[in-house]
Amino acid sequence: MPLWLGLIPFAVAYAVTARAAGLTVWETQLLSLTVFAGASQFAAAGLFGAGASGWGIVATTFLLNARHVLYGLSLARQLPLGRGERMIAAQFLTDEAYGVAVVRGPGEPGGLSFGFLLGAELSLYVIWNAATLAGALAGAVLPDPAALGVGVVFPLAFLGLLVPMVRDRVSVLVALLSGVGAWVLGRALPGGLVVLLAGVGGALLGAFLVTRGGQAGESA
Repeated sequence: MPLWLGLIPFAVAYAVTARAAGLTVWETQLLSLTVFAGASQFAAAGLFGAGASGWGIVATTFLLNARHVLYGLSLARQLPLGRGERMIAAQFLTDEAYGVAVVRGPGEPGGLSFGFLLGAELSLYVIWNAATLAGALAGAVLPDPAALGVGVVFPLAFLGLLVPMVRDRVSVLVALLSGVGAWVLGRALPGGLVVLLAGVGGALLGAFLVTRGGQAGESA
């Protein structure tokens, strides 16, 4: 539920951007119903307004969503799913749902389950689409979400999910170096690609440090 506080103004801001780019209320809502990816929808709306080609829009949104490759690989290791379940979970997967699932899911009775993951996903999906509709219909009379400072909610929420996972020196080092790497890469690359590269780099660094630590222990 705390993540909804960041999701609502983000969805409203997307709807206002899409309407300003010339999309109808139905087209604005359809993107939220089918794509369900905030950064990609923002980019697509801007590209629509600039008259970009269809292939240009697809390529841009693909790069922005590249981080979902890591999310899928991570979930596949923790949660065995059938083919139909994988398709459903993939369609509704977001950054927030992934974070809640991997941090809170294992603490549930029986561990992380498809029902827990889908519940997190659908709760966000409903809120996102309701806020999109509100923004598309009443965007002109709503205050600018950026002016309210709501952008800080998402980073704080993710820090709240991250902190319980940072339990030793290796995880602290990996988190810090991954964050610095993401900041450096973010100055030149799209956000989704930044998360993908920083995530892969952090995973490789963590694997190296853990393996080296294990080898040192065996030698001792």
